[in-house]
Amino acid sequence: MAEISVPDGSWSFDGDVLRIVPGGGAHEVRRAVGGLEIPLAAIAGAAFEPARKGGHLRVWLRRGADPLTDVARGGLTGAADPYRLAVPRESTGVAEYLADEIRDMLRLAQVPAGPCDEFLLPGPDVPITASAGDGTVTFDGDVIRIEWNSFARTAKRAVGPQEFSLSELTGVVWTPMTGLGYGSLRFRVRSARATAAPEEDPHCVAWGIQRYGGTTVLVAAAVYARLRGRTAPPALPEGTGGGKEDLVTRLVRLAELHRSGALTDEEFQMAKRLVLREAAEEA
Repeated sequence: MAEISVPDGSWSFDGDVLRIVPGGGAHEVRRAVGGLEIPLAAIAGAAFEPARKGGHLRVWLRRGADPLTDVARGGLTGAADPYRLAVPRESTGVAEYLADEIRDMLRLAQVPAGPCDEFLLPGPDVPITASAGDGTVTFDGDVIRIEWNSFARTAKRAVGPQEFSLSELTGVVWTPMTGLGYGSLRFRVRSARATAAPEEDPHCVAWGIQRYGGTTVLVAAAVYARLRGRTAPPALPEGTGGGKEDLVTRLVRLAELHRSGALTDEEFQMAKRLVLREAAEEA
C-alpha cells in the first residue's frame, strides 16, 4: 500500500485501485466530486511534477474511462482538477514513490494507453442540481429542467423554464469561462437549432463570473454518462487553456523527470502526448 495524506487531500494505492479523498479546503468542484475509487485499468499514467514549494501529484485517465474527464475535456485545471494533488515540500518523496508505484503496476498489468470501450468509473449520482450565471439546471436521470433567474437575458425569460428528456438530446457540451467569454452548459436538443451565443440559447445555462460555473460540470457528466452509446463524444471546449507558459513549464518538468530516470522513455513519451493533447484541446 502506497499512500499520502496532505492538507489538499489523501491518495492511497493498493496495486488495484487508487483511492482519492479531497481535503476539506479543496476546490468546490473537487469537494462536490467527493471520494473516488479509480481502478488501475482506468489509468493512463501518473507523475509527480516538482515545483518550488513542493509540487503536484497527477494521474491521467484513459479516454472513455470516466464521464467527468471526458465531458470536461481538460477544462478543469489547477486546483479544480480532481486528479491533481498539491504536495508540500516535506511530502515530495512520498508523492514520487506513489507515482512510481502506479507506473510500475501499469507496466506489470500491461494496461493499454488507448481508449476504453466502456466507462470504468460511474458518473455523478442523480438527481443532481447546479446553479450558475443565469439559471439552475436539474437532472433526475431522465429529464433535464432549466429554470431562469433575474440574470437571464430577455429571450430566455420569455420562453420560460425548459424541460426535455434524455431521449431528445444529441449531446451535451460544458465549457469553462475564459477571458471575456461566457462559460456554458449547453444541451444539444435534436429538434432545435443551437443558438451561437450561450447567453441567448434557451437550452444553455451561461455564466460570466465563475470560471467553472459552480458544479455544472457534474451535471454535464451525469447526463453524458447516460448518453454514452447514443451520441458522439462531447465537443472540445473553446479556449480552456492555461497558456503557453503553463505548457512549457509542464513539458520542462516532464523532461526533468525523464532525465532523472523517474520516467522511462515510454512513460515520458506517453505523458508528453497527454500534456500536448490537453493543450491542443484547451487551445
